[in-house]
Amino acid sequence: MKNLDTTDYRILSLLQQDAKSTIKEIAAQLGMTTTPVYERIRRMEDEGYIKGYVALVDKSKLDFQILAFCHVSLNAHHRPIFDYFESEVARFEEVVECFHTSGIHDYILKVIVRNMTDYQYFVSNKLAKLQHIGQVDSVFVLNEIKYSTALTMR
Repeated sequence: MKNLDTTDYRILSLLQQDAKSTIKEIAAQLGMTTTPVYERIRRMEDEGYIKGYVALVDKSKLDFQILAFCHVSLNAHHRPIFDYFESEVARFEEVVECFHTSGIHDYILKVIVRNMTDYQYFVSNKLAKLQHIGQVDSVFVLNEIKYSTALTMR
Protein backbone atom coordinates (compact mmCIF):
# COMPACT_ATOMS: atom_id res chain seq x y z
CA MET A 1 0.00 0.00 0.00
CA LYS A 2 1.42 3.35 -1.04
CA ASN A 3 1.82 6.10 1.54
CA LEU A 4 -0.47 9.09 1.15
CA ASP A 5 0.99 12.49 0.41
CA THR A 6 -0.30 16.00 1.17
CA THR A 7 -2.41 16.11 -2.00
CA ASP A 8 -4.06 12.79 -1.15
CA TYR A 9 -4.95 14.12 2.31
CA ARG A 10 -6.38 17.29 0.77
CA ILE A 11 -8.51 15.20 -1.59
CA LEU A 12 -9.77 13.08 1.30
CA SER A 13 -10.63 16.21 3.28
CA LEU A 14 -12.58 17.66 0.36
CA LEU A 15 -14.46 14.41 -0.20
CA GLN A 16 -15.35 14.23 3.49
CA GLN A 17 -16.78 17.74 3.32
CA ASP A 18 -18.85 16.92 0.24
CA ALA A 19 -18.70 13.47 -1.33
CA LYS A 20 -20.80 14.75 -4.22
CA SER A 21 -17.97 17.02 -5.37
CA THR A 22 -17.00 16.31 -8.95
CA ILE A 23 -13.47 15.48 -10.02
CA LYS A 24 -13.48 18.81 -11.87
CA GLU A 25 -14.45 20.74 -8.71
CA ILE A 26 -11.81 18.99 -6.60
CA ALA A 27 -9.14 19.56 -9.25
CA ALA A 28 -10.02 23.27 -9.41
CA GLN A 29 -9.72 23.63 -5.62
CA LEU A 30 -6.32 21.93 -5.71
CA GLY A 31 -5.04 23.76 -8.79
CA MET A 32 -4.67 20.48 -10.68
CA THR A 33 -6.07 18.90 -13.81
CA THR A 34 -8.78 16.26 -13.58
CA THR A 35 -6.79 13.20 -14.68
CA PRO A 36 -4.33 13.06 -11.74
CA VAL A 37 -7.14 13.78 -9.27
CA TYR A 38 -9.23 10.98 -10.77
CA GLU A 39 -6.25 8.59 -10.63
CA ARG A 40 -5.52 9.47 -7.00
CA ILE A 41 -9.13 8.95 -5.94
CA ARG A 42 -9.32 5.65 -7.83
CA ARG A 43 -6.06 4.47 -6.19
CA MET A 44 -7.30 5.42 -2.71
CA GLU A 45 -10.53 3.51 -3.41
CA ASP A 46 -8.63 0.48 -4.69
CA GLU A 47 -6.27 0.51 -1.69
CA GLY A 48 -9.15 0.81 0.79
CA TYR A 49 -8.50 4.33 2.06
CA ILE A 50 -11.94 5.27 0.73
CA LYS A 51 -14.42 2.59 1.78
CA GLY A 52 -17.54 4.12 0.21
CA TYR A 53 -19.69 7.19 -0.13
CA VAL A 54 -22.76 7.91 1.99
CA ALA A 55 -25.28 10.63 2.73
CA LEU A 56 -25.77 11.81 6.32
CA VAL A 57 -29.51 11.90 6.83
CA ASP A 58 -31.60 13.73 9.42
CA LYS A 59 -33.01 10.93 11.58
CA SER A 60 -35.82 13.02 13.03
CA LYS A 61 -37.15 13.96 9.57
CA LEU A 62 -37.46 10.23 8.91
CA ASP A 63 -39.23 9.75 12.26
CA PHE A 64 -36.37 7.95 14.01
CA GLN A 65 -36.64 9.46 17.48
CA ILE A 66 -34.49 7.13 19.60
CA LEU A 67 -30.69 6.97 19.47
CA ALA A 68 -29.27 4.66 22.12
CA PHE A 69 -25.96 3.14 23.01
CA CYS A 70 -26.42 -0.41 24.16
CA HIS A 71 -23.58 -1.79 26.29
CA VAL A 72 -23.43 -5.57 26.06
CA SER A 73 -21.47 -7.96 28.25
CA LEU A 74 -21.20 -11.59 27.24
CA ASN A 75 -21.15 -14.37 29.82
CA ALA A 76 -18.30 -16.23 28.09
CA HIS A 77 -15.22 -15.03 26.23
CA HIS A 78 -14.03 -17.29 23.44
CA ARG A 79 -13.39 -16.43 19.80
CA PRO A 80 -16.30 -18.57 18.47
CA ILE A 81 -18.67 -16.74 20.85
CA PHE A 82 -17.42 -13.34 19.71
CA ASP A 83 -17.75 -14.45 16.07
CA TYR A 84 -21.31 -15.65 16.67
CA PHE A 85 -22.34 -12.43 18.44
CA GLU A 86 -20.76 -10.19 15.80
CA SER A 87 -22.35 -12.04 12.88
CA GLU A 88 -25.80 -11.95 14.50
CA VAL A 89 -25.59 -8.27 15.48
CA ALA A 90 -24.46 -7.33 11.97
CA ARG A 91 -27.85 -8.56 10.72
CA PHE A 92 -29.91 -6.31 13.02
CA GLU A 93 -31.16 -3.32 11.03
CA GLU A 94 -31.52 -1.29 14.25
CA VAL A 95 -27.75 -1.50 14.89
CA VAL A 96 -25.93 1.11 12.80
CA GLU A 97 -22.54 0.65 14.48
CA CYS A 98 -21.00 -2.04 16.67
CA PHE A 99 -17.74 -1.81 18.59
CA HIS A 100 -15.83 -4.56 20.42
CA THR A 101 -14.47 -2.72 23.45
CA SER A 102 -12.25 -3.07 26.48
CA GLY A 103 -13.51 -2.41 29.98
CA ILE A 104 -16.53 -3.78 31.80
CA HIS A 105 -18.60 -4.23 28.62
CA ASP A 106 -17.61 -6.35 25.66
CA TYR A 107 -19.53 -4.42 23.01
CA ILE A 108 -21.17 -1.07 22.44
CA LEU A 109 -23.98 -0.98 19.91
CA LYS A 110 -25.26 2.24 18.38
CA VAL A 111 -28.96 1.66 17.90
CA ILE A 112 -31.43 3.89 16.06
CA VAL A 113 -35.17 3.19 16.16
CA ARG A 114 -38.41 5.11 15.68
CA ASN A 115 -39.65 4.98 19.28
CA MET A 116 -39.26 3.38 22.69
CA THR A 117 -41.61 0.53 21.77
CA ASP A 118 -39.31 -0.39 18.89
CA TYR A 119 -36.28 -0.22 21.21
CA GLN A 120 -37.93 -2.46 23.77
CA TYR A 121 -38.82 -4.94 21.02
CA PHE A 122 -35.22 -4.89 19.75
CA VAL A 123 -33.74 -5.58 23.19
CA SER A 124 -36.33 -8.18 24.25
CA ASN A 125 -36.98 -10.04 21.03
CA LYS A 126 -33.71 -9.79 19.17
CA LEU A 127 -30.74 -8.98 21.38
CA ALA A 128 -31.81 -10.94 24.47
CA LYS A 129 -32.45 -14.04 22.36
CA LEU A 130 -28.80 -14.29 21.35
CA GLN A 131 -26.70 -16.91 23.11
CA HIS A 132 -24.20 -15.85 25.78
CA ILE A 133 -25.75 -12.44 26.56
CA GLY A 134 -24.76 -11.65 30.13
CA GLN A 135 -25.86 -8.06 30.70
CA VAL A 136 -27.33 -5.25 28.62
CA ASP A 137 -27.23 -1.61 29.72
CA SER A 138 -28.83 1.14 27.65
CA VAL A 139 -27.90 4.81 27.45
CA PHE A 140 -30.30 7.09 25.60
CA VAL A 141 -29.13 10.20 23.78
CA LEU A 142 -30.98 13.34 24.88
CA ASN A 143 -29.43 15.71 22.36
CA GLU A 144 -27.01 15.05 19.52
CA ILE A 145 -24.33 17.74 19.61
CA LYS A 146 -22.17 16.66 16.66
CA TYR A 147 -22.94 14.29 13.80
CA SER A 148 -20.03 13.68 11.47
CA THR A 149 -17.87 10.92 10.06
CA ALA A 150 -15.06 13.21 8.89
CA LEU A 151 -11.49 12.64 10.06
CA THR A 152 -9.09 15.56 10.35
CA MET A 153 -6.32 15.25 7.76
CA ARG A 154 -2.88 16.52 8.82
